[in-house]
Amino acid sequence: MTPAAAATVFVIDDDAAVRVSIQGLLKSVGLRSEAFGTAHEFLRSKRPDGPSCLVLDVRLPGVNGLDFQRDLADKGFRIPIIFITGHGDIPMTVKAMKSGAVEFLTKPFRDQDLLDAIHQALDRDRVTRQQQSELAELRKRHEVLTAREREVMGLVVSGMLNKQIASEIGTSEITVKIHRGNVMRKMQAESLAELVRMASKLELPPGKK
Repeated sequence: MTPAAAATVFVIDDDAAVRVSIQGLLKSVGLRSEAFGTAHEFLRSKRPDGPSCLVLDVRLPGVNGLDFQRDLADKGFRIPIIFITGHGDIPMTVKAMKSGAVEFLTKPFRDQDLLDAIHQALDRDRVTRQQQSELAELRKRHEVLTAREREVMGLVVSGMLNKQIASEIGTSEITVKIHRGNVMRKMQAESLAELVRMASKLELPPGKK
């Protein structure tokens, strides 16, 4: 399955003709899509778990598209959004972009402009999903460490030498080397630099110096 085939473009617009037109365009370039007439329908739907983006009309029945963008963020639902509108203005565009929108297109827009924005949005979502997957894997590895190994890891990535760590935690240098080896093996780190990067991604508090 190609990345494009695995992706889904969600379209929310209360104009059926617009929904049909956009879905036809997406189908012509091999992109899967699902369309909804209201934001409520979208929220009730069962969404496939894969890269996705949302083509969202600014003016929807019962909800403003910009408010819906904020509601999604508040719910922790992260999805790249491309706004489309027949009534755009500069303050509206600025607000949407500041809140993380990928693009703000005023109807009538060029098909290619919409497709470019969609590909950019899907690429952004793929990167985000990959980062989330890597972070989840790192957290899983970190949870396997014993309390002492986590302490040693924090001190190692803060730049302390084995003998300094031994003095800090009140043990022998040989014991520290064993803990350090366990940390490297369990975290699957090939080098100290890689372990430091992992700690940074995990946003671990720095070890005591």
